[in-house]
Amino acid sequence: MKKQDKTLLIDALAERISSSDFFYLTDISDLNAEQTTDLRRLCYSRNIKLLMVKNTLLKKALEKSPKNYSEIYDILKGTTSLMFSEIPNDPAKLIKEFRKSSDRPILKGAFVQDIAIIGDDKIDFLINIKSKNELIADIIYSLKSPMMNVMSALNSGKNTLAGVVKTLQEKN
Repeated sequence: MKKQDKTLLIDALAERISSSDFFYLTDISDLNAEQTTDLRRLCYSRNIKLLMVKNTLLKKALEKSPKNYSEIYDILKGTTSLMFSEIPNDPAKLIKEFRKSSDRPILKGAFVQDIAIIGDDKIDFLINIKSKNELIADIIYSLKSPMMNVMSALNSGKNTLAGVVKTLQEKN
């Protein structure tokens, strides 16, 4: 690959990384062609972008980014693939699901909202990270519950109050 092409690739990768709040680093080596195709199809169906990249180019792209990624430089060994998604826990869920039929991909690490998460043992932690929409739904639900209780009490009181008024009216 020419130096000019490498520079363009590094710039594009650096732009992609800096525009994403999170990404996953995985090892998909030892997957045969059929398994790799299945993984790529599964990623595509879930809007997860899977990129194979050389560690040296990835490190240069990370260094070019405004954020500090030095914590993950040590895991840039062997084969590395990147996973990008709109939902933070989708790649972790995909990895866990795909490993039901294979021992790969292995999670090398992830970078989520300025936090480096290193190691395959953190997959369950990453699965439990909630997306922005899930957090909003939780907040709305927690706000909705007390409001529903108040509305229910008012509605039940309305019927009781109407009964009392009607009884008083009938007495007079």
